[in-house]
Formats: sequence, C-alpha cells, structure tokens
Amino acid sequence: MSLAITAASAAETTDVKGIDLFLPATYDLFWSAVILVIIAVVVYRLMPKFTAILDERTAKIEGGIAKADAAQAQADAALAENQAQLQEARTEAARIREEARSEGAVIVAEQRVRASQEADRLVEAAQRQIDAERQQAAVSLRGEVGTLATELASKIVGESLEDSVRQSRVIDRFLDELESTATLSPKGK
Repeated sequence: MSLAITAASAAETTDVKGIDLFLPATYDLFWSAVILVIIAVVVYRLMPKFTAILDERTAKIEGGIAKADAAQAQADAALAENQAQLQEARTEAARIREEARSEGAVIVAEQRVRASQEADRLVEAAQRQIDAERQQAAVSLRGEVGTLATELASKIVGESLEDSVRQSRVIDRFLDELESTATLSPKGK
C-alpha cells in the first residue's frame, strides 16, 4: 500500500497524467542509453574471446566424441575379432576332439585285433602242448602197459618173454586189441 500512496503523491507533485506516467524521463533515457552502449562495447570487445573459448570447447568436445567413437569402433572390431577367434578355437577344439575319438577307436580296434590274435596264438600253443603231452603220455603209457603186459604174459604163458622180438610182437598185439576194444566200446554204446 505504501507504494501506491508514494506513486499517488508523486503524481500530484509533478502533474504527470495518463500515458506520461509510464514513460521515463529524458535524463533516465539518456543515462540508460549510455550504460547500454558501455555494456554493448564491453560485450562486443569480449565476444571474440567468448566465441574463441566456446569454439575451442566445442572442438574439444567434438574431438572427444570422435575419439570415443573411434575407440568404440576399435573395441567393437576387437570384440568381433575375439569372437571370431574364439569360434575358430572352439571349432578347432571340436575337430581335435573328434580326431582323438576316431584315433582312439582305431587304437582300440587294433588292440582288440592284437589281443584276439594273441589269444588265438596262445590257444594254439596250448593245444600243441596238450597234444604233445597226450602223445608223450600215450608213449609212456604204452611202454608201461607193454612192460606190464610182458610180465603178465610171461606169468600166464609160463615162459620168459625176454626176447625183444617176441616181447615186441606180444605188446603190439595186446595194444592193438586194447585199441580195437576201445574204439568198439564207444560205437556200441
């Protein structure tokens, strides 16, 4: 309220009416224009420095953005290269694993063949040894049976079969009879 009263009292003393109330006085316009010119001169003189500083700052920002874009592009390229190398390494590892599996299967197959051949060789050697032992046992048994048959025949006949030709004939005949009865027995059953 005091402002309205002060404005009213000022209007009464200066006799300013209507639109003149809103227009400033001439001295106010003059000093305002002087101050405006001084500020304009200062701004005009300092404007190139402000412009240079702003341009420099803009260049730094744009350079930083360009560097960041270049760094990002390099990082993207390095990432793509690393991913390609990783994929290549995975492919190579898979190929090596597959080769190892196939080589392992070949080695296992070779070892099975070798084991089978070794088993066949051992079975064959064992069979030969059994046959040899059987023949040796047959020869030994034949000799013992022959000796027993000679002794028994000499006791039965009552004469001595010390003559080797006679002894051999008796043993051979006795063994032939044993073999013929042995071969007839399984067929008759």
